[in-house]
Amino acid sequence: MKDYLVRGMSMDGFVKVVAIRSTELVRRGAEIQKTTPNATAAFGRALTAASMMGNMQKVENGSMTLQIRGGGPIGTITVVSDAEGNVRGYVTEPQVPLVEKYPGKLDVGATVGTNGTITVIRDLQMKEPYIGSTELVSGEIGDDVTAYFAQSEQIPTACALGVLVDRDTSVKVAGGYILQLLPGAPEETVSTLEAGIQRAGAVTPMLEAGMTPEDILGQVCGSLGVVFLETAEVSYKCYCSRERVESVLISLGREELTQIMEEGKPFPVECQFCDTVYTFTPEDVAELLKKI
Repeated sequence: MKDYLVRGMSMDGFVKVVAIRSTELVRRGAEIQKTTPNATAAFGRALTAASMMGNMQKVENGSMTLQIRGGGPIGTITVVSDAEGNVRGYVTEPQVPLVEKYPGKLDVGATVGTNGTITVIRDLQMKEPYIGSTELVSGEIGDDVTAYFAQSEQIPTACALGVLVDRDTSVKVAGGYILQLLPGAPEETVSTLEAGIQRAGAVTPMLEAGMTPEDILGQVCGSLGVVFLETAEVSYKCYCSRERVESVLISLGREELTQIMEEGKPFPVECQFCDTVYTFTPEDVAELLKKI
């Protein structure tokens, strides 16, 4: 089953909503980064959140980068989303030890840490990108995204994320939702949402039960109802190319490229976002030197 997200609005017009099934893209990201279970759960939540946040921007050719530095063993998580919600990312330390809150429940907060920040960089195709940053509150990522929107963008938000890692360390299900109150939302709308969030519970049991993103939003929004405005397939998607890698190598400068060429061996360059390896022969590097 392909991953997809749905975006919409509550029928009273006071709540923006988005929900996603991200199982396959999280599986792909974990496979590329070779993550252990705790890192898979943390990285998968970041990929899921970034996909929804990128799609919510609705800026053609725009992008959104989500970076989480919590001081935990996973190091830094960096995820980039395009305007559709396709994502790519990497973690600095994918092989983190197993830490559980209780048997069967991975402790994502301990893996990410809480002594750090969540940073959002929005490329809105303007002169300068928008950069917002807030301190982490739990390292669980969903809570941190919620706090980021409230503090940095002044938007009351509820974000729930879930990644269920199976006993064989594969990703069983992944997904989440984001709800945002618009100005003027009445107290009745707020109360209905709060009750719906409590009633729905965690994301992964809903996904494991076969619920779709539409079902999840229906469960959470309850009597408010939802008008769906967009459905978009999303995936783990990298935009690397040999031409881009050539530009990076050229930026190293003449001296370093000359050293690489004089070693007389093929020079492999692996994309940090995907498992593509670009190999440059000494002759290839000589051609790059001509371009400087």
